[in-house]
Amino acid sequence: MNKHLLLAALIAMLASCGQDSGSKGAAASAGSDAEIKMIDLVTTQDGSPLKIDAKLFDTPAAKEFIATGKNPYIGVEAEIQAGKKKFNLYSCVACHGGHGEGAVAPGLQGPNFKYAKNATNKGMFETIWHGTNGGMGAKGFGLMQADPPDGLKPDEVLKVIAWIRSNSTITGNE
Repeated sequence: MNKHLLLAALIAMLASCGQDSGSKGAAASAGSDAEIKMIDLVTTQDGSPLKIDAKLFDTPAAKEFIATGKNPYIGVEAEIQAGKKKFNLYSCVACHGGHGEGAVAPGLQGPNFKYAKNATNKGMFETIWHGTNGGMGAKGFGLMQADPPDGLKPDEVLKVIAWIRSNSTITGNE
C-alpha cells in the first residue's frame, strides 16, 4: 500500500511539474507586451495614475515611448508633418496658435510652460492625453469621445509632440 501511495504522489508531482512548465511557457509566449516595463503616467489635473490600455501602444515608436518616456519621432520630418496635420485637424491651432506659440491657451514651445511637466515628452503626452484643469479637454482615444471611441492614439500624440518640439529649442527628450 505504501508503494501505491508513493507512486501516486510521484505521479501527482510529475503532473504538476508539467503543468507549471506549460503555464510558464504560455505566459512567455503570450507576447512581449506583458513583459514590457511601462513608465508611470499621471494626470495633469491632480497627479493621479493615468491608466491607458497597453494595447494602444501598438507601434514601435509608441512601445519605445511607454518603456522610456522618450519620443523617437523628435527630429523626424515625415512624422513632424503628420503631427502638424493632427494639430490642425483637432483645432489645437485655434487656442495654442499656428506654431504652438500660444494664443487664447498657453504656449507650448517653452521654456516657460503653464505646466512645468510639459518640458518633457512624458509630461506633454499626459497633458494632451487627459487634458487640464484650465479648459483643455482630453484628446486621448476613447476619452475625447467614448461612443464611438474617438481621439488621438498614442502614436498620433507622439507625432503632435514632435511637431510642437520642431518649433522649439526644447526636444523634451533631455
